[in-house]
Amino acid sequence: MPPDLTHLALEVLSGALVGFTLGLIGGGGSILAVPLMVYVVGVSNPHVAIGTSALAVAVNALAGLAQHARARTVKWRCAAIFATFGVVGAFGGATLGKAMDGRRLLLCFALLMIVVGVLMLLGRRNQGCEGAACNRENMSRVMTYGLGTGALSGFFGIGGGFLIVPALIASTRMPILNAIGTSLVAVAAFGASTALSYMVSGLIDWNLAVLFIVGGVVGSFGGMRAARALAGTTGGLTIFFSGVIFCVATYMIWRSF
Repeated sequence: MPPDLTHLALEVLSGALVGFTLGLIGGGGSILAVPLMVYVVGVSNPHVAIGTSALAVAVNALAGLAQHARARTVKWRCAAIFATFGVVGAFGGATLGKAMDGRRLLLCFALLMIVVGVLMLLGRRNQGCEGAACNRENMSRVMTYGLGTGALSGFFGIGGGFLIVPALIASTRMPILNAIGTSLVAVAAFGASTALSYMVSGLIDWNLAVLFIVGGVVGSFGGMRAARALAGTTGGLTIFFSGVIFCVATYMIWRSF
């Protein structure tokens, strides 16, 4: 296969992998998109990789959201509150993130991923409450988690799903499958906010974004089916979620040094 076609294939396949993980675990889109763009596709500027991945993840999250909505796994009230406060944090976080050295940003990102993965494993046996919803008792927690998660999302240039899912579980005690579906609203909102900030600074590769989106839409269909299958196993989806985080984080740390 000619080098140009090989490169195009790598871009589309990378996008498909991102879409699959978004459909499967609601997160992982950006934790895979950024290293795939830097280490597989060969984007030399980490900030361009971050801005482009934010745009692609936002669009792919919407594709996954449509499937979760049809399956009725989205808690819309929680999603609206979480996303609204998260967007505010995302704009502030993106401003700080662009001022930081790109390589150091990727290393900090990887370390944060490990912390989140450990926390998810520790709570893997918590199946959540089927009737969980946003109410007066947990409203302030949902707002606070949304604001904080949005800030981290913007700072690291990620859709934030791997942070949003555990944040929704912690603030509302909803089951992980509901958290995954609900998180995609915030992933799309955070990603769009971050992408807008990077777009203004000219840090988006539009051709790469389109190819990632095309691959991602296709991959999201397979991810959604796998999520529904794994949700029936005790802690299976949580363990897989954490495993993805650990693998990618380890690789990013290794490349950083």
